[in-house]
Amino acid sequence: MNKYAYFLGCITPNRYPGIELATRATLSSFGIQVLDVKGASCCPAPGVIGSFDMLTWLAVGARNISIAEEMNADIMVSCNGCYATLQETNYLLTSNDKLKQEVNELLKIANKQYKGSVKVKHVIEILKDDIGYSAIGEKITRPLKGIKVAVHYGCHFLKPSEVRKQGSSERPTAIDDFVRILGAESVSYKDKLMCCGAGGGVRAGDIDVALDYTQDKIVNMIEAGADCVVTPCAFCHFQFDNGQTELNAKLGTRYELPVVFLTQLLGLALGMSAEQVGLDKNKTQVQSLIQKLSA
Repeated sequence: MNKYAYFLGCITPNRYPGIELATRATLSSFGIQVLDVKGASCCPAPGVIGSFDMLTWLAVGARNISIAEEMNADIMVSCNGCYATLQETNYLLTSNDKLKQEVNELLKIANKQYKGSVKVKHVIEILKDDIGYSAIGEKITRPLKGIKVAVHYGCHFLKPSEVRKQGSSERPTAIDDFVRILGAESVSYKDKLMCCGAGGGVRAGDIDVALDYTQDKIVNMIEAGADCVVTPCAFCHFQFDNGQTELNAKLGTRYELPVVFLTQLLGLALGMSAEQVGLDKNKTQVQSLIQKLSA
């Protein structure tokens, strides 16, 4: 049985526990064992901490990785920011002995040591490579026929491409292919690869700018006929979900595009209810999507 140390990050346990619920439920149905990473901290955020204090950023990331090393399990993430920090920490420290030594000197304070012995994987990589899309397709009990999905990749999922290794950063296909195997249609829409608006500290620094990005993307998705937006990232998920309510309050708009994490979409295709995959915890309502699935 494959096992993974599930690094939750900050957003999932604090705001969207449904992402964890759906991820655990769907992976267990394919024989993947999901382990708790006890004592983990924030990753920490790549666009904020990493930009100002790289050594501290690496040390905290290495500490988190060291916990998984003690568990003898590769790391699984469901947030693009966590993916960036932990994967890039691995990349930088395994390719630079001097930097690794500096980080391990700092880790002595916490009685930890980074070895570089585990991999960091996004949950979509586990679905695609460990389980396989064909195997997933064989287990679908409620194909998502008639559902039009706007796929959002997010910035940190794709770049830097030489580290992420997700194929083309300009024409990615991994999540689009995943959506299709579930029976849904991945719709093309304007500025598909644009940021959700939250990344790089923009949401914290200038919420109006962040919401301008979010509004552009939501409008483009709606104009393309999407029934929902699917995300691979808890932070992007938060920005689209919470951001729509913020836009409605600010502008008097009525944006209600359902926001669905990719394992939540998988859970629906496996016959699970909205409650079983935690979609009832979203701020944006998902009734329109569920009603269309039930039609």
